[in-house]
Amino acid sequence: MAEQKNRRRPIRVVFYLDESEQALLEEKMAEANIRNREAYIRKMILDGYVLKLDFSDVRRMVWLLSNATKNLNQIAKRANETRSVCADDVHALQAELEPLWAAMREAMKKLAKL
Repeated sequence: MAEQKNRRRPIRVVFYLDESEQALLEEKMAEANIRNREAYIRKMILDGYVLKLDFSDVRRMVWLLSNATKNLNQIAKRANETRSVCADDVHALQAELEPLWAAMREAMKKLAKL
């Protein structure tokens, strides 16, 4: 086999699968959301596993944090205008942050299971 000097990976590896192994390979690639067979096989050879992370919890936390930040900015603006902060505003902000902390705890539990 001729060496390909211009390629990043010049060594070619060839192997064969039966139909059930091919189906399993395609299933696992779909689960990992990887469409490139070479990339999937290389990842499995080098690392032994492929992680497919679900970032829906992180997106929810970002959304909650964005809402809390907007409210904090409103409170800061009002405090600058009136030179005082209403206790109700602080309590409302604390109540708004609680779902963020709950989501963070849940995400950390899921990460710990990996």
